[in-house]
Amino acid sequence: MRQPIENDTAGGGTRRELLAGAGLAGLAGVAAACGGSESGTAPATPSETGQSSGTPAPAPPTNKSPEPMKKPSGTKLAKASAIPVGGGRVFAGRKVVVTQPEKGEFYAFSATCTHRGCTVGPVSGGTINCPCHGSKYSIEDASVQAGPAPRGLARRDVTVNGGEIYLT
Repeated sequence: MRQPIENDTAGGGTRRELLAGAGLAGLAGVAAACGGSESGTAPATPSETGQSSGTPAPAPPTNKSPEPMKKPSGTKLAKASAIPVGGGRVFAGRKVVVTQPEKGEFYAFSATCTHRGCTVGPVSGGTINCPCHGSKYSIEDASVQAGPAPRGLARRDVTVNGGEIYLT
């Protein structure tokens, strides 16, 4: 059962004055707790001063699973298994040829012949072959193996990540 608060003018005021005083006292406590120091910075928290706040800090998260594979940069060309060992594959749309002279060893070169700018064709017999005029380039370093090409093919960068080949 609620008890009425009596007006006690002799004891210091009305009910309204009593409630207003209590509200101001609470507001003063909040202001003191939120106030800054003279330097304009916020007061230090218990964790900043090395003091305990009474509740233990949560344990840092542990990552028991292996680090996820990072997303590779560049353009995905093909699965590594799509490039034959001792051969290669031309990606005409990307103007690049990717070779695999030895198992797990991938190289990429421009697919534009240095003779007349034709797109190189099939990769066979250890060479990248141009169908226009018969130039041949090494699958290992794209050096000229047979002319009329005046110089080797330009090197391009590729990476292998998760069994996929990316042009970078």
